[in-house]
Amino acid sequence: MGQRQGEGGGRGTASAWAALGGEPGLIERVAYRGPGGLLPARLAVGTLARGTVAVCALAAAELAAARRGGPVPAVRVDDGAVATAFVSERHLRIDGRPAPAFAPLSRFWRAADGWVRTHANYPHHRARLLRALGLPDGAGAPEVEAELAGRAAEEIEETVYAAGGLAVAARTPGQWARHPQGAAVAARPLLTLGPLDAGGPPRVLPPLVGHPVRPAAGLRVLDLTRVIAGPVATRTLALLGADVLRIDAPQLPESQDAHSDTGFGKRSTALDLGSAAGRATFEELLARADVVVTGYRPGALDRFGLAPGELAARRPGLVVARLSAWGDDGPWGGRRGFDSLVQVATGIAAVEAGPDGTPGALPAQALDHGTGYLLAAAVLRALTEQTRTGGPFLATLSLARTAHWLMHDLSEGDGSGGTDGKGRGEGKAEDGLRNGPGRPPAGAAEPGDRGYDPADHLRETVGPLGRLRHALPPVCFDGAPDTWATPPGRVGADAPVWR
Repeated sequence: MGQRQGEGGGRGTASAWAALGGEPGLIERVAYRGPGGLLPARLAVGTLARGTVAVCALAAAELAAARRGGPVPAVRVDDGAVATAFVSERHLRIDGRPAPAFAPLSRFWRAADGWVRTHANYPHHRARLLRALGLPDGAGAPEVEAELAGRAAEEIEETVYAAGGLAVAARTPGQWARHPQGAAVAARPLLTLGPLDAGGPPRVLPPLVGHPVRPAAGLRVLDLTRVIAGPVATRTLALLGADVLRIDAPQLPESQDAHSDTGFGKRSTALDLGSAAGRATFEELLARADVVVTGYRPGALDRFGLAPGELAARRPGLVVARLSAWGDDGPWGGRRGFDSLVQVATGIAAVEAGPDGTPGALPAQALDHGTGYLLAAAVLRALTEQTRTGGPFLATLSLARTAHWLMHDLSEGDGSGGTDGKGRGEGKAEDGLRNGPGRPPAGAAEPGDRGYDPADHLRETVGPLGRLRHALPPVCFDGAPDTWATPPGRVGADAPVWR
């Protein structure tokens, strides 16, 4: 089925594929199908989702061709599968139980001069937020609400950050553009991907055999990521055959529910990189790794010798892929962040806001999911390039840069509401706050009106955690696997060894 007219078609695909350095002619291998308009918003969320999944599938197909010979397999992008996968955490059921989304203190708050969004899903972030506000550990939403109502939004932002917590003042797109971090983000490309040094012998990968086609088969991936974007990337690499070993610090455990969504196909271990024994084990793993993916703020892992150049020096030919919230540059380069906070800071929440001025949100954590598929695509493209040039490669991405791409580069929208190409939408997004979170503009069809049933893209799997209902992978090319090889297990329960 060919590209649909008027719904974004391959616009996001072409833009993202160019950023990845892919051969332009390969875009002709991509076809789109399924009902459009399933992620209704003023911004072109459907175009972002469709494009990031398409380039991930195309990069996988390209690597498959490099290993099998012959033409690049045809890629198929189904909007129903994409929309379901972009809210996979909402569809997840564990023995019938839904996974909670946000903790009570992770929400919007009225400040004295605007709005603030906090993130306190993890216990240590909750504790730091309360400490920054001078509140006792047992304080709840009423106490936080009362405290924030008398403070300026940007003062809250700085006070909470200084205490190691997470809070961001809501800004309009124009305010973000004038902010030093907004300017730093705007000056960078969607992503960077290239060699770390002069190169070496080409990577030699054994030919692929059997069915389904798993282009990352035989490759080993160290996964040092958390929450959604990084785990989505490594979940995709696991789908494609990689041996993915997730590493968490024992003193910083991940949510089991989050891992139940993004841990398919992986193993998970706990490793203290601050201890001599933990470092020795990591070095043994690194000596046989092909890819290292990190999702911590820039510089956070450097003290463990995990800066890209140091990793590549110890493991020649390594692919290093780095993900952060705000990017490497600017005054916020070293700050923590999450999708919900990036939406608020960059002006997305203002564009998607309700008529009463309440900030809104995208219909999915699209910055996380979209950046995750871009990150996987960058790793796959690096592996393909290595078969020609050799040498270590580095990919760098950020949620803030994906947000900039959505607001400024993906013009016209996706069939569920449009923008003027500058992230302003219909009316005055610079100053105005319109529809409520996730609501389509007037006249747009609801997802159920377009023949879309999420159940078509869900499956139940029995595993160590019980019966899981989960979204199926949206990455599809001729011969691709239709689901992961194994269901997720307990976080940190596996031995720190390769298969």
